[in-house]
Amino acid sequence: MARYKVIPAALPDAEVIDWAELKDQYEQGSIDLLVVLGPTASGKTKYAVALAQALGNAEIISADSRQVYRGMDIGTGKDLCEYGDIPYHIIDIADAGDQYNVYEFQQDFLKAYQDIRSRGMIPILCGGTGMYINAVTAGYDFRSKSALSESREPNTRPGFPQKPYFIGTLVSREVRNERIDRRLDERLKEGMIEEIDSLIKKGVSPEKLISYGLEYKFITLYLIGELSLEEAREKLAIAIHQFAKRQMTWFRGMERSGVRIHWVEV
Repeated sequence: MARYKVIPAALPDAEVIDWAELKDQYEQGSIDLLVVLGPTASGKTKYAVALAQALGNAEIISADSRQVYRGMDIGTGKDLCEYGDIPYHIIDIADAGDQYNVYEFQQDFLKAYQDIRSRGMIPILCGGTGMYINAVTAGYDFRSKSALSESREPNTRPGFPQKPYFIGTLVSREVRNERIDRRLDERLKEGMIEEIDSLIKKGVSPEKLISYGLEYKFITLYLIGELSLEEAREKLAIAIHQFAKRQMTWFRGMERSGVRIHWVEV
């Protein structure tokens, strides 16, 4: 059987963004939301915090589907110390074991977004959950049964941003996977297993934790005896690699739909 070499898709070209110019554009009204997106381990949170600090009057809205849960800290990589004195929103707003969804995120985003702008601050949406990002920038209307198929660019729904500026954090697949593996081992040492075990002891069912995916799925399978620790670590690393690839596929799909993403190297 013939074997073919798989050639990875070419990375988009990196840009250098003038943050002072971004602030000017926001103040002039040509931008009404800054969006920092990227796959896991690409440095998006660090970039968003640095951007917020440089702007001097910005706040960050998280677009991460699992960082909304209290008590799920190490496994979701909250790293709240990274934010320093930058205010953040939509983190730790639901109990572990709840089922938070994209519609709830859309409503929580709208409240945070309007509050930030009402105080003269600049909102920065930062995260890697593509559907959450699209839900607030592409006009998802969950009052319609065909909400996803009726999404549009830009968003014309009242109150939501109309002129978002998208920044993507760029990293090669090789470097990204190295970071993922290193970060996974660090989180295991930091107590990720103990964190998930404590959630089970507090009454969060293993089935619910497994439904959260990735770290919570494989570590729970280890804790209930279905996988060895070595098997859990190996399967988890592969799953995170695949997840990061799917994230990039989503973001490149946004570009194909007409969204301009300004990619930067972090």
